[in-house]
Amino acid sequence: MPTSRFSNFRLHREPAWRQMISVTDRSVPQHWRGWLSDTGSLTQRLIDASGGEFTVQVLEQRLQLPRLSEMRALSLPPRRLALIREVILYGRGQPWVYARSIIPLATLTGRLRRLRHLDSSPLGALLFNDPSMSRAPVEVACISSNNAQLPSALGEITSLLWGRRSVFRLDQKPLLVSEIFLPAFKPYNQSLNIGFTRQ
Repeated sequence: MPTSRFSNFRLHREPAWRQMISVTDRSVPQHWRGWLSDTGSLTQRLIDASGGEFTVQVLEQRLQLPRLSEMRALSLPPRRLALIREVILYGRGQPWVYARSIIPLATLTGRLRRLRHLDSSPLGALLFNDPSMSRAPVEVACISSNNAQLPSALGEITSLLWGRRSVFRLDQKPLLVSEIFLPAFKPYNQSLNIGFTRQ
């Protein structure tokens, strides 16, 4: 699927993002609830789950228009460009998570200009090590091939996927991070607290 389709984002359905009520939310499969509702660093969880075999592949990072739901989540005016970063997070050599970050230009000021130059460093590590970080409640979505809007680098994915997203604030400046768990991600059926030891 060509990335150019994102230029007509209003014509494409988006996932139905909604706030996850609690870890007992019955609309979410039980084995996914811990991963989706966890408020800690997903980057660190993936590093632990992979025994340290964790890498980041940057697919794209450039100024473009966010999608409609992303603009609403960030309270951005229409047609306002943002820095959009798309990456794949690999565990044990397998593509585990597709992450998409929307960083408004107003956020990329002062000391946060460094967010323009993350390269292959995980954004999550920076967020959770910043003492000014705050986070809005997690939203979750069940994602199908009809509304996934995944990059062509991931190939064709027909299975249902689960994802989550949150608005973070650094120095009170917002950014939106969406994380979609890919079919190769297997640790979802393991406890977050059991079996995730460093090797």
